[in-house]
Amino acid sequence: MASATIRGPDSAIRLLSAGAGLVHSAVLADSGVEHYRGSFRNPAMLLPLATSTVNIAIDCTRLVDARGASDSGFRLAGQGGAMAVGLIGMGFHLFNIGKRPGGFGWGNLFHAAPIGAPAALVLAGALGAAADRAHGPIIFNGRAVGALCAAGIMGTAAEAALLHFRGAFQNPAMWLPVAVPPIAAASLAIDAVAGRARPTTAALLIVTAALGFAGAAFHAYGVSRRMGGWRNWRQNILAGPPLPAPAAFTGLAVAGLGALRLIGGARG
Repeated sequence: MASATIRGPDSAIRLLSAGAGLVHSAVLADSGVEHYRGSFRNPAMLLPLATSTVNIAIDCTRLVDARGASDSGFRLAGQGGAMAVGLIGMGFHLFNIGKRPGGFGWGNLFHAAPIGAPAALVLAGALGAAADRAHGPIIFNGRAVGALCAAGIMGTAAEAALLHFRGAFQNPAMWLPVAVPPIAAASLAIDAVAGRARPTTAALLIVTAALGFAGAAFHAYGVSRRMGGWRNWRQNILAGPPLPAPAAFTGLAVAGLGALRLIGGARG
């Protein structure tokens, strides 16, 4: 019985760490491409790359040793730094959209700096911090992290809806990330409020995680359809659909599965 008690929280911690690491990796790749396209005009554009890299290393060490030094000052600084940089980035992106002609009109929301990218950095830092503190009051942690993941999945789905609307939903598969993840998020939010872990929610999260991999493949296909295809990758990666973006669905869904483990362990 004691060993089962140990394995349960540890598996949840590893799922949370894997989810946070995947979201950090998506932010690192996406901000690297987008800020390179912006020629790193503002030195602050380097910050999300640095904080994501640091936190990927933190998440990897937690995957190896789930019960490592969770009170490490380095970990706390890394996670707090990610959340702070994400919040500052949201402010920069909102300012950049607002100062354009037309302000917060559809054209600027379609083509200006995306608000969702720095928000993902905030989420990833918070998930990493939650993984480090999952040995505390498990009922609170599981339900809070579940609600956080549900909100993150909804936000990611909203950003996908905006960009796929810009693409006129020309491929019917573009409806999938707009339809399935919100259902998974709603189911996870219900479980977080009720303090229960239903198999249906886990199945929906697994499908959402798979959609992240499928979305990256679709985006890679979208890049190949542009003039010159992958032979002209330097230009088409910058102009085509963002390859790292769907990975956020996978990371948040994996973290959501970790939250369900915590909720189920608390009830057990």
